[in-house]
Amino acid sequence: MVRSNRREAGRRRLAMRLPQMRKLIMESRDPWLLELFEAYQMAVEARDLVRGQPVNAKLVREYDETCFEIEQHVIRAMDQPSYVQISK
Repeated sequence: MVRSNRREAGRRRLAMRLPQMRKLIMESRDPWLLELFEAYQMAVEARDLVRGQPVNAKLVREYDETCFEIEQHVIRAMDQPSYVQISK
């Protein structure tokens, strides 16, 4: 998948996962957040690749944790007053 496609796929996944921030996520052009969107998509793809394989249960948990941590980074970034004012 091309880099920009991963970013947009990650953006859409996060928008579905974090509906309270959907509008901000979909409008974001912040380079750091775009990197997080891409990283999120890559973590989801990797998790889905190993999911269902019993020998990889620990790895699936690690990818789940990574996805959760990225979600928390996005939430914190978008909750900052400076980000919300810039986005308006």
